Amino acid sequence: MMPCRFLATVIRSYVDALMHTLGLLLGWFAPSNWISWKPTSMAQLAQAENKLLQCVKHAITGKFVLLPRSQQRIWTIAVNEDFVRTDKSPTTPIVLVHGFGGGLGLWAQNLNSLGKNAPVYAFDVLGFGHSARPTFSKNATMAEMQFVDSVEEWRKEMKLDSFILVGHSFGGYIASSFAIKHPECVKHLVLVDPWGFPEQPPKHLRRQLPFWIKVSVALMSPFNPLAPIRGAGPLGKSLVRNFRPDLKLRFSDDDDTIFDYIYHCNAQTPSGETAFKNMTMGIGWAKRPMIHRVTDIANHVPITMVYGAKSWMDSNTGNLVKYLRNTSYVDVQVVKGAGHHVYADQPGPFNSLVAQICDMVDRGVLPVKSNSPKYKQRGASRTTSESAPDIDTTKPDKIPSPL
Repeated sequence: MMPCRFLATVIRSYVDALMHTLGLLLGWFAPSNWISWKPTSMAQLAQAENKLLQCVKHAITGKFVLLPRSQQRIWTIAVNEDFVRTDKSPTTPIVLVHGFGGGLGLWAQNLNSLGKNAPVYAFDVLGFGHSARPTFSKNATMAEMQFVDSVEEWRKEMKLDSFILVGHSFGGYIASSFAIKHPECVKHLVLVDPWGFPEQPPKHLRRQLPFWIKVSVALMSPFNPLAPIRGAGPLGKSLVRNFRPDLKLRFSDDDDTIFDYIYHCNAQTPSGETAFKNMTMGIGWAKRPMIHRVTDIANHVPITMVYGAKSWMDSNTGNLVKYLRNTSYVDVQVVKGAGHHVYADQPGPFNSLVAQICDMVDRGVLPVKSNSPKYKQRGASRTTSESAPDIDTTKPDKIPSPL
């Protein structure tokens, strides 16, 4: 989906939500309903998260992990933490990093499957969800390092030496930066529809946007991306519901738990959201594109990039990464029927893919090439005679949806 269509959809969703809930607003202005402009709290967020995680059948524990250096708290869950294989063979933990505007509860459809054969850890990224909401640096590089350093502090407190690191969207960007700085900790890097890889093309190659979209972007530019949710007050939840009605089918047909969760994640004081804004320029471009640094990830770190066939993220970026890292293992997978949220749109295929990666890591083997059933021992380099892939540099990396 191109930027103008994407922005048009966002703006149209906001308008539809406002029209749909106008009656609610009129009723809310009755004095008896003047309780809170933003009807949210951390307790309500916890309640929504608990309801989402009710589907998890494995043993699950939750706790705040205090980061000793920064004194920030990271909300964390561990699924099947005490898992041990019957044959006592090595088991590599899985660490899940959610995307922009989301929280660990969004992995609810994956925890049962992934937890069958390995301990799984998920946390609310610093500045999001239940985790602490500090003031981030306005400098893009320093803000990025705040995220990365918080993950490293968390890792040390959790006593995890190494793991399979799975990051979605903005979480994929953070995971990639972490892998650059701490490659010894990453057994396999799984990037799910990652944000922030392509660079912004020069002006003469950019697609021209309609005037009304340019005006809308200019008016919204001083504000955080999810400010409308907070600014709408009691209508914020309706904005979420109208913007992403498909989420109800993916998480629950019975109630609005997923909408409650997304709303309460983002109705709190913005922190990570502000950092994200300071790390972007234009319409969702990263100030520090990861494509320029992906070769800084140590060669021994295998990378799998997973895209949704219906996503606005361009899977050709994965092919470019594969070309640039031509002496390392890089696999690019496109999941049919999935959009940006691959793990929720098609949890079955996604879970199977991650399970295969876990098996490869535990056995110490890698496929000879993408989609091949044959394996080679880890340490053997993949070679290529491919020419540079045809990358459409006029198609920008889009703004992540508010998840």
